[in-house]
Amino acid sequence: MRVGVLTVSDAVTAGEREDRSGHLIVEWVGRQGWDTAQRTVVADQVPDIFRVLAAWSDTDACDLVITTGGTGFAERDVTPEATLVAIDREAPGLAEAIRMHGLQHTAFAALGRGVAGIRGSTLIVNLPGSPAGVADGLDVLSGVAEHAVRLLHGHTSHAESPDDD
Repeated sequence: MRVGVLTVSDAVTAGEREDRSGHLIVEWVGRQGWDTAQRTVVADQVPDIFRVLAAWSDTDACDLVITTGGTGFAERDVTPEATLVAIDREAPGLAEAIRMHGLQHTAFAALGRGVAGIRGSTLIVNLPGSPAGVADGLDVLSGVAEHAVRLLHGHTSHAESPDDD
């Protein structure tokens, strides 16, 4: 599977902070045996976020795009808005599962506004900017991302479901 990692952060873009959350995602991708096909950092700007999501999806560069950052309550947290513009269809169960899993560790997970959805045959998932929030989101994705991408690529037989093994 080809994964894109998009960090949305004014501070990381300006070189004021290290991209720890993006690094965690890249490590996770490697542990899954997948490839980090794309990785970049953009500022908290809807056009910048949208441009990357569209490019990676429309050129079939990525099967899965994971964003980190820009999902909170701050005025410049606009990743969900950019993602909603970019996707063709929402996948609300993924975003809900990520929040529910996070609530097991912190009440702050309820403040996450991340969304998930599909553009073409690419799954796009927003994760929080905090390393702990990213870890919670990756726990959820570990169980479902590969199957979701197989479905997007037309492998819809129930015989291929991981639950049928």
